[in-house]
Amino acid sequence: MKKKVEDISKVEEPVAIYGVSNHTPMVAMMGSKYANPSDFDLLKLARKGIAKKSLIALAKQISLTIEEMAGVLHISDRTLQRYTPDTLVKTEYADRAIELALLYERGIEVLGSEKAFSNWVKSPNFALGGEIPFNLLDTRIGFNMVLNILGRIEYGVFS
Repeated sequence: MKKKVEDISKVEEPVAIYGVSNHTPMVAMMGSKYANPSDFDLLKLARKGIAKKSLIALAKQISLTIEEMAGVLHISDRTLQRYTPDTLVKTEYADRAIELALLYERGIEVLGSEKAFSNWVKSPNFALGGEIPFNLLDTRIGFNMVLNILGRIEYGVFS
């Protein structure tokens, strides 16, 4: 039996330390022309709307089902499924999708990989009273709570 050699070129450490990223910028996936868009660029993108196909690509990138994505966006999953791939979703939904993409980018930056953040965001968190961070993403207050915990983790505060 041959022993499997692990690929040591892939290191899963916080990328914030090195200042590099190995993931696709999620906001760029939704139509931003810039890798690091300004708030005005994001505002224009939200007002224009985001194509359903971009929302689905984001959901796949961050391992969400259509139902989970619809819950965060506050849109019925049946409505989202009925849209054609090129249909632009309204500003209010696009705004929440951008907020979700930015949160995931921040989480990946802090925790070092998409896998690490996806596991963290779907696991109960002591600092959130045992709540699962993803379950808080149905409100702006919940988004802020999750972002605050990520900030605490980044600075080594028990979270």
